[in-house]
Amino acid sequence: MLRYLIPLGLFLVLVVFLAIGLTRDPREIPSALVNKPAPTFRLPQLKEPDKTFSAEDMRGKVWLLNVWASWCIACRDEHEHLFEYAKSGVAPIIGLNYKDRREDALAWLGELGDPYQLSAVDFDGRVAIDYGVYGAPETYVIDKSGTIRLKHVGPVMPDVWSQKVLPLVQELNREGITK
Repeated sequence: MLRYLIPLGLFLVLVVFLAIGLTRDPREIPSALVNKPAPTFRLPQLKEPDKTFSAEDMRGKVWLLNVWASWCIACRDEHEHLFEYAKSGVAPIIGLNYKDRREDALAWLGELGDPYQLSAVDFDGRVAIDYGVYGAPETYVIDKSGTIRLKHVGPVMPDVWSQKVLPLVQELNREGITK
């Protein structure tokens, strides 16, 4: 009798784990960096390679770091919406051009327009690794103290902007440096 109860018990445990897994959104990838300081970096700017950009340059501001690339199809879908978000003025959007060639990135922005305050160039993807990037596009909301408050994997479409990003940015802008 006992030899039948052990496999039955293991089967029930497996069913519980599968049931829990089915309730989760597969697009939601948890990040260990949320509520932790954003990794530091200093990278050349895309349009002015003799100038650099660092996350420290944004200290005291709530801002978005948007990982993009000219080879990224989903980035193209997101791109038109970034203009609206940038125009709203709620937070500056900094681009992180990921594993791209400078001439391809510049041509892409020349064709589609440039919604970014500036874009930093991560040619080898080392900064993206520090941020836990799975692929492009990804967007991070970083608060005034330099802490990552949200990581969104995939395009920031209008529903994500209005339901997640905008309310969080508005809350962080209302608050002081601490949350």
